[in-house]
Amino acid sequence: MNKDMERIKENMNILKDCTLCPRNCHADRLGGQRGRCHETAEIVAARAALHMWEEPCISGDAGSGAVFFSGCSMGCIFCQNHNIAEAKAGKIITIERLSQIFLELQGEGAANINLVTPTHYVPQIIEALEMARKAGLDLPVVYNTSGYEKPETIQMLDGYVDVYLPDFKYMESELAAAYSKAPDYPEYAKASLKEMIRQTGNIQINKETGMIQKGVIIRHLVLPGHVKNSKAVIKYLLETYKDQILISIMNQYTPMPQVAEDPLLGRKVTKREYEKVIDYALELGMEDGFIQEGEAAKESFIPEFNLEGIGI
Repeated sequence: MNKDMERIKENMNILKDCTLCPRNCHADRLGGQRGRCHETAEIVAARAALHMWEEPCISGDAGSGAVFFSGCSMGCIFCQNHNIAEAKAGKIITIERLSQIFLELQGEGAANINLVTPTHYVPQIIEALEMARKAGLDLPVVYNTSGYEKPETIQMLDGYVDVYLPDFKYMESELAAAYSKAPDYPEYAKASLKEMIRQTGNIQINKETGMIQKGVIIRHLVLPGHVKNSKAVIKYLLETYKDQILISIMNQYTPMPQVAEDPLLGRKVTKREYEKVIDYALELGMEDGFIQEGEAAKESFIPEFNLEGIGI
C-alpha cells in the first residue's frame, strides 16, 4: 500500500469512531450513524459560490470561493445558518465532486477556496484538496470555523490550509454552556488557535493586491448583553498574540426566529455595546484589524442555501 492510500485509510478510519471535534461523540459515521454534527460520513453541501461578505482581504473584488457544508459540531442556539447547521438543507456529494467544485470556483475567478463549517469533513476535504491540486488548484485555502476545534484535527490540516478564519465566541464557560452546550469551548478555542498560528506564522498580506496569503484572522461576534465576555476575548487575544494575528470584531448579530422570545438574543447589539468593545480593544493597543460600521445586522447577509454551485 502506497503512502497516499495509507493516509486516506488512516484519515477515514477516524470516522468509524468519530472524535474529530471536541464533542467526541464516537459515532460510526462510516457505518451511517449521525454524529453530534448531524451528519454521516457522506459530504453534504448547500452552496458553493463567490462570496463578497468576508473581510476585505479575503473577499477582495473577486469574491471568496465559499463552500458551505451542512451540519455543525457547535450548534449555537442563535445560529444564523440554522437550516444548514442542523442538516435541514444541502445535497450529498462525492469527494470527487468536491474537488471539481474547488476547480470550478477557481475558474470563476475566486480569490481563494473558503471552507465554511468544515470540521466534521476534514478527512474528506483533505482528499478533495489532494485531487484538486493535482488537477491545477493553486488558490489559498481558508478554513472558516466556529473555533470549537481539537488541536489534533487542526494538525491533520498542516500543509493544506493557508489561512485560518476561526471564531472566538466565548471566554466565559457559563455562556458557552448556555448558548452552545459547550462549557469547554474556551479551552479548545485557545488550544486549536495555538496550533493554527504554529502552522501559518504571522499574517502575510500581498502588498499589491491587499489579499491575505497566510495567517490567522480571528472573528469575534459581539452578543447582545454580553460586553463583558467580548472584552475578555479581546483581552486574551491581544495579550497572547499581539500583532501575530488580525482580529475582526463584528456587530452583525442578527436575531433569528428560534430566539425571538429571548430577552437578550431576541434583539440586536446596540451601538453603545459595540462601541464599548471597540474602545476597549483600542485601549489595549489594537492597531490593525476589522470593525463593522453602520447597520450590519441584516438577514440579507445570510446567503440562500439553494444548492448553487453544488450540481444536480
